Amino acid sequence: MLVPCLVALAVAGAAIFLSLNTTEEIVKVAAVGTAGLFLVLSLFFAPWIVKVAVLAAPLTLSRIPGLGFLAAR
Repeated sequence: MLVPCLVALAVAGAAIFLSLNTTEEIVKVAAVGTAGLFLVLSLFFAPWIVKVAVLAAPLTLSRIPGLGFLAAR
C-alpha cells in the first residue's frame, strides 16, 4: 500500500504546484479539485498509524495554549 499512497501524494503535489503557477482560472479550479481528491486517496491508502497521527495532531495542538489554530483565544 506504500506505492499507491506515494503515487497519490505525488499527483496531489503536482496538482498543487500547477494551481500555484498557472494564471488560468479553470485550470486552478481543476488542479485544486484534483489535489483534494488525491490527498483523500492518499489517506485511504495510508497505514492506520498515519491516519491516527493525522487525527491526533490537531487535537493535541489545540490543547497547548496559543499553539494550535483550534486553541481558544
